[in-house]
Formats: sequence, structure tokens, C-alpha cells
Amino acid sequence: MPDVARELGGLSTGLYGWAFTAFFLGSLVGIVIVGGAVDRRGLAAPFLAGLGLFAIGLLLGGLAPSMPILILGRLLQGLGAGAIPPIAYVAIARSLPESLRPRMFAMLSTAWVLPGVLGPAIAGLIGDTVGWRIVFLGLLPLIGLAALVTLPAVRSVVTPPEAAAAEAKATASLRRRIPRALVVAIAAALITAAMTSGELVLLVSIVPPGIVLGLWALRRLTPPGTLRAARGMPAAILLRGFGTFAFFAVDAYVSLLLVEWRGLTLAQAGISLTAATIAWTAGSWIQAQGSDRWPPDRFARVGLLVVCAGIASFAAVLVPTVPVWLAVPTFAITGLGMGLSYAPFSLIVLRDAPGDEQGFASSALSLSDVLGTALGTGVTGAVVAAGVRATGQPAIGLGVGFGVALAVGLAGFALSPRLRSGGDGRAPGLR
Repeated sequence: MPDVARELGGLSTGLYGWAFTAFFLGSLVGIVIVGGAVDRRGLAAPFLAGLGLFAIGLLLGGLAPSMPILILGRLLQGLGAGAIPPIAYVAIARSLPESLRPRMFAMLSTAWVLPGVLGPAIAGLIGDTVGWRIVFLGLLPLIGLAALVTLPAVRSVVTPPEAAAAEAKATASLRRRIPRALVVAIAAALITAAMTSGELVLLVSIVPPGIVLGLWALRRLTPPGTLRAARGMPAAILLRGFGTFAFFAVDAYVSLLLVEWRGLTLAQAGISLTAATIAWTAGSWIQAQGSDRWPPDRFARVGLLVVCAGIASFAAVLVPTVPVWLAVPTFAITGLGMGLSYAPFSLIVLRDAPGDEQGFASSALSLSDVLGTALGTGVTGAVVAAGVRATGQPAIGLGVGFGVALAVGLAGFALSPRLRSGGDGRAPGLR
């Protein structure tokens, strides 16, 4: 993205942050659509549709002549990417007993290791030498390969009788959820745009009604009690969003900090992202191995606290006198915290959701995940744009954005005792 910003612009206007925010807002809509489709039709068709949209977005992004076109491509990528998490979660719930799910989620994290280790370095090297467009276009063959090797397994997942019997209910629910998802996405987009503009009139006239409208729609897209962090599954869904807000409000701007502010190359900056990915996977395996001794809510709580510690220590790299190499271990701490906390939220939701509404519950979890990411990247992008307009440098905006991320992470930690459900942990009912 630092290379993209140099060629297409967008740093002072806030469009830099929109390259991330548009992806996640598209994912938000895609998640809601596929959550209903999974309950109605099974996994294969939504999976193929998601891969197709993702490929179109890659092509458009790689050929983009301007930042708005790139952002449109990222939006389409997000729509496609939104199909994958609910499909993965439902496949796990329908294929594996509860005792094996922690190990499966650890395996999902392990699947990120090779891309996470090689991806940032390769992308940085390509950006430094051939150009950033190849980073988009070069991924297209992998999409076809993903479809080829995965589709047979996805088709083999059997829809349980109770889910098949609920087709009419799921169809009606889907008709209600799609407009509400669009309302949430539009509200988040308007709030982010108003914050990015820095205009007081827009902040006053758009942000408050946008928050009210977004919360109204979000309340109807999540299980009862989610917005008030009711015990058990509702709290897990809400706090997944708190965690992703905190992490990705920093993660999306690691390269900007290290390249534009501290003077590293793109390939060098990618080492910090690689370290965080490896640490995330390590954290996921730690929680998987300890799942027999410790409940998922305890791992989630500890993980959120570790995320906060990592953000606070990584922010010190903004100070020019602090050795830049500290970015690697400090951001790795943040990744470790995400690894400890991320899968336990999923385990709580899958444990508590009724079998015929696992698609909806998984969709709500992914919705919170993506909304938190979109708002986190958007808020940091807005304050970075304001800082660049004021000083010509991103450092002040990055510092403020990281401070907001830390505050959200600490709020999530404060609410984390509510992850422990009462009784059998089963939510009283889902929409």
C-alpha cells in the first residue's frame, strides 16, 4: 500500500485507509448473505460464488488506473472473501465433534503459516522490483487452484436434517438480513467517510445518525443480547469485533509506519507482519493444546490482554530514537494475543448455537469480526489523513489511531468475564 499510495495518491485524502475498509465492508455484506445461503442450500454454491467475486476484485485491483477503481476492486474482493469464514465454521460444526474443534481451528491457523511467512516478504520484494500490480494479478491462478482442491470436500459436507427442514425459515430470514447488512455497511461507510473528511459539519450531521442506524440494523443481525454483551455466545460475538478492531487498526498501518516514517523497504517491513502471523499461529496451537484443561473464555480473556500489551509496546516504534527492529518482537506479541483469543470465540459460539441455526450464528460472529476490522482500519485511516494534512507526516495520526485501538482492546478485556455462560451455555434463542 505505500507503493500504491505513491502511484495513485490517497494518503492525505484518506483513501489509503479505504483500500482496507472497503474490503471489510464488502466482507460484511458477503458474510450475511452466505450465512443464510448455507442454512438453505449447503456449502458448495456460496463457496464458488465467493471465489469468483474475489477473483474479479483481484483483476480490477491489479488493473486499476486510480484509487477509486482500486477501492471498488477491494470491495468486490471483500464480497467474495466474506463467503469463506461462515462456510469454514459450518463445515467444522457439521463434520467434527466438539472435542476435535479446538484442534481444527488450530489447523486453520497453521494453514496461514506458509502464506504468512512468505507472503509479506514476497509482496514487498515484488513491490520493490516489479511493481505492486503483480501482487494482485499474480494471485489469480491460486484462486483456481483453491477451487480445484477444495470443492470436492466442501460438497461432501452433509446438511443436517434440522437445517434442511428449516429452508423456508432461512429463506425468509435471508430476505430480512440482506437489507439490514446493507444498512450496517452503509452506516459504517458514512461514519468513516465523515471522519476522514475532517469537516465538523459532516461529523455532526452524519456520525450520530449513522451510529444509531447501524446499531439498529446490527441488533437484528446478531443473537439477542449481543450489543449488551449478554453472557456466553452473545458476548463472544461482540468481543470478537473488539479484538479485530484493536488488532487491525494497527496491523493495516504497520507498513506505512515502517516504510514512510522509519525508512525501511517494503520487504523489510514485511518481516514484522510475518512475525505476527507466526505468533498468531503459535497462540492458536497453545489454546488448542490447553483446551482440555482451560475453558475457551479464559484463553480469550488472556489473549485480549496480550493484544493490548503488544499494541502498547509496538506504538513505541513511532519514537525515532527507539530501535526500529523492536517492531518485530512487539508486533509479534500482538499476534500471539490474537492467536490465543481468536479461536476460543468461535468455540463458544459453536458450542452454544442450535444445530439448525449454526449458519446464522457463524455469520453473526464473522459479521462482528469484519465490522470491527472495517471500523478499526477506517478510524486509523481517518486520523492518519488528518495528521498528514496538518503536519505532512503520518506519525501523529498513527499514534492517535494506535491509542484508540488500545482503548478498544482494554474495553474488550474489561467485558471478557461475560464470556462464561450460565447453565448449559445455550443461548435462549436466535433470530
